[in-house]
Amino acid sequence: MNPAMQRLPPRMDRMSPSLRVRGLHRDDLPFADALREVVGWNQTPDDWRRFLALEPEGCFLAEWDGVPAGTATTLVYGSELAWIGMVLVHPDYRRRGISRALLGHGIARLHERGVRCIKLDATPLGKEVYDRLGFKDEWTLTRWEHAGLPLAPAADGRVRPWRPSDAALVAGLDVAAFGISRHRLLEVLAPQGCAARVLETAPDHIAGYGLLRPGARALYLGPVVADSPDAGLLIVQALLACSRGERIFWDIPDRNAAAVAWARAHGFAPQRGLTRMVFGENPAPGDPRQQFALAGPEVG
Repeated sequence: MNPAMQRLPPRMDRMSPSLRVRGLHRDDLPFADALREVVGWNQTPDDWRRFLALEPEGCFLAEWDGVPAGTATTLVYGSELAWIGMVLVHPDYRRRGISRALLGHGIARLHERGVRCIKLDATPLGKEVYDRLGFKDEWTLTRWEHAGLPLAPAADGRVRPWRPSDAALVAGLDVAAFGISRHRLLEVLAPQGCAARVLETAPDHIAGYGLLRPGARALYLGPVVADSPDAGLLIVQALLACSRGERIFWDIPDRNAAAVAWARAHGFAPQRGLTRMVFGENPAPGDPRQQFALAGPEVG
């Protein structure tokens, strides 16, 4: 057993008789998305369907006396890393240990699959729960927001639309930035986006890639990964040129000074701060300076 997994608080598996955690099913998605709307998050029904498609046994629903009350999702990138997201509890059922039970259930399932490291992006409210469970801070990030930023299309001819084969070509870039390849996620995310662009500096050599995706409250910029600030910001500008002046959310690691400076200079305002947290080993930390936009708190 992974030693880090043995350090779970001893009461983690003790649940109220009223509380049950089970698998999330397709029939539960209307509740899940209604809960997402109640708490004001930006995911869409397509996101929920993608969670189930990627991890049909890794999404969970909490019930209180048989009534749906909360959700959580997991995404396994490999034995080195898995992600926990969409930990939501309906306001009427908070302070009953539901988020703790969902997390305990998810962590136990990931442990059974041999995952060495679990990460998540914590809101200030959620961080209190994760601290008590043994998660450790890795670095901070900020959500930036703009009411609408119409930009001219990129003039650099090396920026082109995403092709299905690019998921394999950007794997090395993704490993350097994120710590592990997100090939499986990118294959499904890119076709769902409003725009997907790569910077191809030589045949089959990608210096940067990024996606602009639909959201319930705003377009979401991310992920954007690049091997240099020039490449990353070129992708950012190319994607924002496709935004049609719509509202934008953009999650940036605070360590990526170039992206933060560009966002501030172009009128983006900080909306809220989050903390990337780690449970267990961290064999593949990646480099947040190469992450010019995150893929989202629900997937990294």
